[in-house]
Amino acid sequence: MKVEKKKAKKVAEQLPEDGNIDKIRDILFGVQVRDFERRFSKLEERFEREILDTREETRKKLDELEEFINREVSSLIERITVEQHSRQDDVKKLSGELKDNSHDFDKKITQMSEQTAKNESELRQKILEQSKKLTGELQKRQEDILGKLERESSELREDKADRTAMAELFTEMAMRLTNDFKIPSGK
Repeated sequence: MKVEKKKAKKVAEQLPEDGNIDKIRDILFGVQVRDFERRFSKLEERFEREILDTREETRKKLDELEEFINREVSSLIERITVEQHSRQDDVKKLSGELKDNSHDFDKKITQMSEQTAKNESELRQKILEQSKKLTGELQKRQEDILGKLERESSELREDKADRTAMAELFTEMAMRLTNDFKIPSGK
């Protein structure tokens, strides 16, 4: 405090009389003003330190946040890349399976076509055999029927009366009916 009073005197001596009011004010309130100024100065320093600390802390937090966001973005990018590769692999796998299935399907169609052709060939062969068999049976029956007809015809020829004998018989009958017929007396 003594130092301040000495300073106040020196200041008062250096000022002209207009500054008397200032001197008086300085003498009366100088200690308090300087005390306030010192407090304000300390407060200012403290505020500046706190602002700097807050700024530094905010910068650290923002850096941490930025680092966290970068890690998360990197992690997301990595997961997306893994997912993309997985989907590409799945697409390749499905494409391969589709090709295999298509190939198998074509193979089965070919096999079915071959089997159908074979079945058709076998069916044609059976139909041909059946046709030959039926034709053979028909020919045999025809021959049998013709043979029977021939036998019947021959039996009928043997059993039928001769035309001449029939003509004589009819002539004799006609004569008998007309009484023109005379029975020869054989006795």
